[in-house]
Amino acid sequence: MVKSLVLKDLLIEFKSKEIITSMVSFGVSVILLFSFSFRASPAQINFFAPGLLWMIFIFISIILLNRIYNLEMENKSYEILFSSPIDKSNIYLSKCISSLIFLIFSQIIVTPIFFLFLQINYPENLFYFLMIIFFVDLGICSLGSIISGSIMKIRANEILLPILFFPMITPLIISAVKSTDLIFNNHPFIDWKIWFQLILSFSIVFFSSGFLLYPYVTNE
Repeated sequence: MVKSLVLKDLLIEFKSKEIITSMVSFGVSVILLFSFSFRASPAQINFFAPGLLWMIFIFISIILLNRIYNLEMENKSYEILFSSPIDKSNIYLSKCISSLIFLIFSQIIVTPIFFLFLQINYPENLFYFLMIIFFVDLGICSLGSIISGSIMKIRANEILLPILFFPMITPLIISAVKSTDLIFNNHPFIDWKIWFQLILSFSIVFFSSGFLLYPYVTNE
């Protein structure tokens, strides 16, 4: 069932290309704004780069989380989906997986452009960098899916989402920025181990909480 729901989201996006296009366009626009606005030395750019990168990621994730449920609302299919005889936790898993796929795909396009326009060197250990991105993305999509699902029927849900999402995701983003900064400066794993443990803990807690609470927060 989860596989079918994920394939449904992917098929809708494949036909419309609405979510990915919006995320990539916004991400590239912010990168261009940063690159033309800053007149700093390479050392200063490297100092701010981790924060700027995650700022872009968190902004494009808001676009994603706004649209992932609004598609159900616009097509009036949420009533059928939530009244169907399936475990609502499976709906949460499908939305979380779909969001994760969309976010990673957008990052694959946006991240190289970020390094190119800001003239930043790639970190020597790409594996650590990609590992941090994956687990932070998992936390973002886990928390974002449950918040989006719980407020999707509210009239001002597009405004309410960032108001609820940003404060709750802040500890995860701080850990992501700190660990990314140390990776960019080629520090060994032991130097940012504590930040990675925090990222892993937040992601697991968000994912587990979302899976357990989703059937309750989406009740009529």
